[in-house]
Amino acid sequence: MPYAPDDPRSQLAGPAVARRPAGEPLPLQSFDFTRLEPDVVTAGGSRSWIVRAMNVVFLLTELAPADVLGRDDVDETLTVVLATEGSVSFDAGGSVASVQRRAVAMLPPGQSTISADGPARLLRLFATTARDLVEQSRNADVYREQPDTIALTPPWPEPVGGSRLRVYDEVDGIAPSPQRMGRIFRNRHAMVNLLYPRVGPRDPGTLSPHFHDDFEQLSYVDEGTYTHHVRTQWGTDRRMWRADEHVTIGGPSLAIIPPPLVHTSEAIGAGENRMVDIFAGPRADFSGRPGWVLNAADYPAPAGIGTAS
Repeated sequence: MPYAPDDPRSQLAGPAVARRPAGEPLPLQSFDFTRLEPDVVTAGGSRSWIVRAMNVVFLLTELAPADVLGRDDVDETLTVVLATEGSVSFDAGGSVASVQRRAVAMLPPGQSTISADGPARLLRLFATTARDLVEQSRNADVYREQPDTIALTPPWPEPVGGSRLRVYDEVDGIAPSPQRMGRIFRNRHAMVNLLYPRVGPRDPGTLSPHFHDDFEQLSYVDEGTYTHHVRTQWGTDRRMWRADEHVTIGGPSLAIIPPPLVHTSEAIGAGENRMVDIFAGPRADFSGRPGWVLNAADYPAPAGIGTAS
């Protein structure tokens, strides 16, 4: 589906994948965390909501001051500090670091801790090797059997210099560019696009309906209000057709949009609307555009996919 000429995604090549899903798509899943009780509440008062997709486990955590989140994982964890009223500290892989603003952090395999001296909101993405989180996910039953329409993705290459704590804390200082789509970071298992905030509603004449052949899109709304417009493409079997969906939801919330449903998200809030798009594994088409992935020099793509930025 074509994008507007001023949309950076118009630079992308058309869909070209070896496998086109033949089964029935999963339904759209949406989670309004303002209306859902947390899945985990720590002794220190931190609250977490756990949702999985085919290739990633999503955790939203409201981190309480002085609480400590500890993990011991076999794979790396991609963490986004969405908001903080103090310092958020990381201790992992023999290194420590702290941030006082929005940031992206990669925690290496093994033991790690996250703490804060003030309230903070974190988004964490785990590989599905975190079996305890897979089982605690509130939608675990959706993926008990692998859907025919979603590809399993192997890990991408090891980071340059090996796994270690990496913190990218200049997120808010990255200026927009018409040649780049948002602010994209990736690790071996996932990719996040911290979209630039939009103040006020999106122009309804500039929407960008599109679809993905065999991977999910997770759209996390942190602030504001969005309407996720979703349409099932018509095939030859009318019994497989579905009515269009228009899900209006505020932040914090998550929508999981399955392939190959057509979708676009429209900011409709009067104030600041802020969203993060998540893909697992990392998107090859975004990774193939020079300069789009801001930490590509640390996390190489598989052979044949673009070059480091």
